[in-house]
Amino acid sequence: NQNVFPIPPVNMNHTKGGLVIFTANSHPSGRELGKRIAERLGVELGKVQVYQEANRETRVQIQESVRGKDVFVIQTVSKDVNTTIMEMLIMVYACRTSCARSITGVLPYFPYSKQCKMRKRGSIVSKLIASMMCKAGLTHLITMDLHQKEIQGFFNIPVDNLRASPFLLQYIQEEIPDYRNAVIVAKSPSSAKRAQSFAERLRLGIAVIHGEAQDAESDQVDGRHSPPTVKTTGAIHPSMEIPLLIPKEKPPITVVGDVGGRIAIIVDDIIDDVDSFVAAAETLKERGAYKIFVMATHGILSSEAPRFIEESAIDEVVVTNTIPHELQKLQCPKIKTVDISMILSEAIRRIHNGESMSYLFRNIGVDD
Repeated sequence: NQNVFPIPPVNMNHTKGGLVIFTANSHPSGRELGKRIAERLGVELGKVQVYQEANRETRVQIQESVRGKDVFVIQTVSKDVNTTIMEMLIMVYACRTSCARSITGVLPYFPYSKQCKMRKRGSIVSKLIASMMCKAGLTHLITMDLHQKEIQGFFNIPVDNLRASPFLLQYIQEEIPDYRNAVIVAKSPSSAKRAQSFAERLRLGIAVIHGEAQDAESDQVDGRHSPPTVKTTGAIHPSMEIPLLIPKEKPPITVVGDVGGRIAIIVDDIIDDVDSFVAAAETLKERGAYKIFVMATHGILSSEAPRFIEESAIDEVVVTNTIPHELQKLQCPKIKTVDISMILSEAIRRIHNGESMSYLFRNIGVDD
């Protein structure tokens, strides 16, 4: 199958300095991915202690020499995102001050990636996190399916943004028996490119959900989302009149494309707040879809998400193990996991041996 990544025999080149793999996460569920990667590479996990002191400060103690070695720090994002970031930064800085030859961060899910654009009087937090990581001593970053590819530009170090789509495509082909009768669905026009990329490789049709449910209690009434109705020029020079903008208004929900009597497969990069997915599933059910799957790379699934999925029209939610979600799976049997440790371990092996990374990006579209 062209979507599977076969791993060449592991042949560590120790002449360039040894390989050390640390897991920065102090949570047991987060260490599982690190163990899988280490097993695939045939190495032991590095000895390190990461813990919270009584005053909630994070302490990291590296318990073996990393001088002149290639260090890979694997960090999965737990519920306490800010502690996760501090663990990563402190461990990277500890390796830097211990004279590691190179320090590569392996963050399958990049935290704060949704805050990568300027909103009103907010800030671009992704840029801040990137600057902190570079300042701490990171020399390379491996991540997966960044929310926006432009986040790579926030770093002044090499960033390898791997893709989970081949594994999700393989799941569709192997685990959905009649997937030929499926249609790939974008739950909003913004995710249409990703849906198109999936549809082209599976040779399936595409549908796009557009608009929003009409709500009487609209949040536009407080005036923040629409311009004033009267021209006011008091604050500017009288000769400069800024033209009035027409407020945006979404039409009622429509589905562009035929889903009647078909399997609907909704694709996205992150599934966190599931309200939009549940609403999309209900809309697709009304339009005649008889089975509904949701495929996403990062299953954050916070707060009440598992319960909402269990009670919804969604038949199955498929996510990868970039983020630990064992508790969510216990609450909701509809959640299935695809293992992506294979591509992460191969990326580590290639970086350590100075090999080309392009093999991991073959058959990957620009819009993935």
